Amino acid sequence: LSSSLFNYLTDEHPDTFTTTRIVYTGGEPASPTHVERLHGLHPRVTITNGYGPAESMGFTTTHTTDPGVPATGPLSIGRPLTNKHAYVLDAHLSPTPPGTTGELYLSGDGLAHGYLAQPTTTATHFIPNPYGPPGSRLYRTGDQAHWDTHGNLHYTGRTDTQIKIRGFRIEPTEIETTLTTHPHITQATLATHPDHHRTPQLTAYLVTTDEALSPQDVRLWLRTLLPDHMVPAFVVLLDRLPLTPNGKIDKSALPAPQAVTTAGGRAPRTPLEEKVRTWFGEALAAPSPLSIDDDFFDQGGHSLLAARLTNRIGTALGVTLTLRDVFQHPTPVTLARHIETRLLSAGAPAPRRARPALRRRTPDQERSSS
Repeated sequence: LSSSLFNYLTDEHPDTFTTTRIVYTGGEPASPTHVERLHGLHPRVTITNGYGPAESMGFTTTHTTDPGVPATGPLSIGRPLTNKHAYVLDAHLSPTPPGTTGELYLSGDGLAHGYLAQPTTTATHFIPNPYGPPGSRLYRTGDQAHWDTHGNLHYTGRTDTQIKIRGFRIEPTEIETTLTTHPHITQATLATHPDHHRTPQLTAYLVTTDEALSPQDVRLWLRTLLPDHMVPAFVVLLDRLPLTPNGKIDKSALPAPQAVTTAGGRAPRTPLEEKVRTWFGEALAAPSPLSIDDDFFDQGGHSLLAARLTNRIGTALGVTLTLRDVFQHPTPVTLARHIETRLLSAGAPAPRRARPALRRRTPDQERSSS
């Protein structure tokens, strides 16, 4: 079973495995949460996580999970089968030490001869094997992996699916694996969508077992585990992830994220709240006016946009704000209150509330005053 189909059957139709003795899963990174759940439901079922591209004829490496060991992290893809070989190499085709990520190369029995009528592609992906007998070849998988100190392989992602967000290279698999360690998240996948500035932003699509779990809860939890640039700007909760006919996640069918505005959000009540709300909208390029209760980060905000916001406020009001101020006061009303407190503590006059315009004196008033 592909990992997505394995997860689906474990969640929706666990009786499928009642008379099953051995289950192989592969094609996508395995979900530790689902493997542990199936072990709990059917302790006698043997679950094996396999890895192997079509160019290597089925599984090349396998790892049989231990039901007595809690699945607390990414599952290993194991060791090569008999007469098959795996190498983790750096850019110079030198082996990497345990714990160091490199590109995964395969060789041995079952390796394809190449791609039909595609000599250039064949020459690019099937190269001479410096670690085998003369005439043998290595297949360059395009997958990243590392060995652990016990001689097991760990898949860490694709070399061609890395995402660049705000100058950082991100491996989606790392975030997806972290998400599935949450006790109430059963499935997760990642995609990118442009924000209103046409800048790519991470979007996480999740299936959960807790209806009370909100996107904001997920983002706050992720911030305790991952750096800011790896926390998705949007979190979309789905009843289930769409699958292709062969059981893999159909990312083309994932809905575009929508910023969630606060229901019944209030309008600005003071000139300062009005200004801060306007600056929020400018930084986020919000298509419609926000309320003073809308959360900056729920609208797709991130540290780079928060820096723009603090710079805009500092220029306009002469008050120095940090990113921490925005994280701790993420709505226009709370940030306006914080700014007012900062101005008062610095001895600067707080922005005055709006008052009616003065009326022009009448000629009789002018004469009487003279």
